Amino acid sequence: MRVLRRALGTLLALGAAPALASGSATAHGDEARPGGRPPAAPAPFEQLLPAPVSARAEGPGYAFGPGTVIRTAPGSGEEVRRVGELLAEQLRGPSGLPLPVVGGAGADGIRLRLDAGAGGVGQEGYRLESRPTGVTLTARTPAGLFHAGQTLRQLVPAAGPGTVPGGTVTDRPRFAYRGAMVDVARHFFPVEQVKRYVDQLAQYKVNTLHLHLSDDQGWRLAVDSWPRLAAYGGGSEVGGGPGGHWTKEEYRELVAYAGERYVEVVPEIDMPGHTNAALASYAELNCDGKAPERYTGVKVGFSSLCVAKERTYEFIDEVLGELAELTPGRYLHIGGDEAHSTPAADYAAFMDRAQAVVGRYGKTVVAWHQLATARPARGAVLQYWGHDRTPAAEKAAVAAAAKAGHPLVLSPADRLYLDMKYDPATKPGLAWAGYVPVERAYSWDPGAYLAGVPQSAVLGVEAPLWTETVATRADWELMAFPRVLGLAELGWSPAAALGWDGYRARLAAQGPRLAAQDIGYHRAPDVPWS
Repeated sequence: MRVLRRALGTLLALGAAPALASGSATAHGDEARPGGRPPAAPAPFEQLLPAPVSARAEGPGYAFGPGTVIRTAPGSGEEVRRVGELLAEQLRGPSGLPLPVVGGAGADGIRLRLDAGAGGVGQEGYRLESRPTGVTLTARTPAGLFHAGQTLRQLVPAAGPGTVPGGTVTDRPRFAYRGAMVDVARHFFPVEQVKRYVDQLAQYKVNTLHLHLSDDQGWRLAVDSWPRLAAYGGGSEVGGGPGGHWTKEEYRELVAYAGERYVEVVPEIDMPGHTNAALASYAELNCDGKAPERYTGVKVGFSSLCVAKERTYEFIDEVLGELAELTPGRYLHIGGDEAHSTPAADYAAFMDRAQAVVGRYGKTVVAWHQLATARPARGAVLQYWGHDRTPAAEKAAVAAAAKAGHPLVLSPADRLYLDMKYDPATKPGLAWAGYVPVERAYSWDPGAYLAGVPQSAVLGVEAPLWTETVATRADWELMAFPRVLGLAELGWSPAAALGWDGYRARLAAQGPRLAAQDIGYHRAPDVPWS
């Protein structure tokens, strides 16, 4: 997955990221360029990103101003009230309007309405209707209302009072799983930075956050039953920096924060390879009983838990048990990639037992697609990270697993790996899967990507950000934006709406929004930025 096909060169200096100047955008890692102020006029429906299933401009719109209230219908419950409060907070920031949230009936303002029988919206979709009397957001679930609110954010005047254009949007997602992954193991990042990313993702309807919590270079989550994992294994990172780890309380806080924005956290403890931080922390996990030194390089495939030791499985049970207790979501990711130091038979036997542990704790297994070469547990989700040059036999094994009933999450490295350079001038990043400019990251169809895999087998898409060369917030945002917005559209929008020419115009319209939110981004030369 992260095999380096060429020398990395000099790693970037470590340290905290400086805050980017408001209204700035970063190109090729150079100094910030002015991105311009957000336009005062409301964005037309054709500029919405992700592109909705249906959008029809019709008649006069709603005057959004000092008298606007957000209404929750009688009996709609505390969760809908919370969605309304969060939407008010999001809209107050740029508008400066009071936007009180009130309960009870009323024809004016922004109305949040649950309707279990709403047609054409599914479980996460919505209908948005803008008329002179107000804006009505209708959905079957609170998640749908939240997504409707994120669409409304793109339609309200960015600079304050003005008009929300009149018309109707009816929308629902194409894929259930629309994810982004953050590797906090190679370089450590505090919870606040990950929360910032959650907000950035959720506004574009990304609903899954995959956290890569352990690797050769560091262990990032406190585990009560194995305290040296974080205390010692967390004290390193690529390049020799101090590393760090999250407490259980910090992790709970992040999971809750994401959940309030309808983003499900999928934690990953990689195994049996990518485990040097654990092996360095506890000698008993090594077959020879000797702990290796902590590792701060970038090579992969050299480490392995001791498959023959029963203590290994006690370790897995206790670590995954604590992680399952902390994580209310459906999934536990157990890695399984690049286990080059584990013989094939041992790998299969190990994964059998690791998957059984996940099942005992009531979770569904997620693993990298190498699990297809072993014995995937019933219902296990495989995450495919191959690319155009991946051997046909490997792709065929993944297709066979999909035909056997295993859902796939697609993360092709030469499309969705956010750590791949845009071009030779990009300062951070790698290029072992090739350069990935914005158009390449977007211009493919997940429903028809892998030969022999029907769209029905594709659970969704995910854009991983590996951090061998990503050490600061500025690096992170440069590599993620704007490519992660393409991931959002690929995961949400209908296939018929996809197309580079239309997308590049929608993406260009997001430039002022990104700048207003102080998000540094790569100004791709083939996008007509505002």
